[in-house]
Amino acid sequence: MIDLTVRLREDPAAVEHVFRLVADGGRAQPATTLPDPDAALAAVEKYGEGIFFPKPGPPRLCTQQYGGPQVAVVTGIFHGRTVDSVFTRTDGCEISRWNAMAALLGSAGGA
Repeated sequence: MIDLTVRLREDPAAVEHVFRLVADGGRAQPATTLPDPDAALAAVEKYGEGIFFPKPGPPRLCTQQYGGPQVAVVTGIFHGRTVDSVFTRTDGCEISRWNAMAALLGSAGGA
């Protein structure tokens, strides 16, 4: 079971957009409000475990590039585990996380 809420702001002064992904049995359910629920579900199934619950490891070097002011907060349940993740585009590592989950974040902003 997947039940995730995404709160997206294209910039700090922008209106907050709220999307929801609800899936069961590998299929998006009617409560889903994302623009492309099938793509969002595919991204979550492919990258969710590693992005929502990263394993500790050595420090990463990230390129110092700025991808934009967008911020997305994802909360909810992913296969029985609680999710509380923040996505930004503040450096190369964060841009990579954003791009992997772009379909879930429901944003055209730079993604």
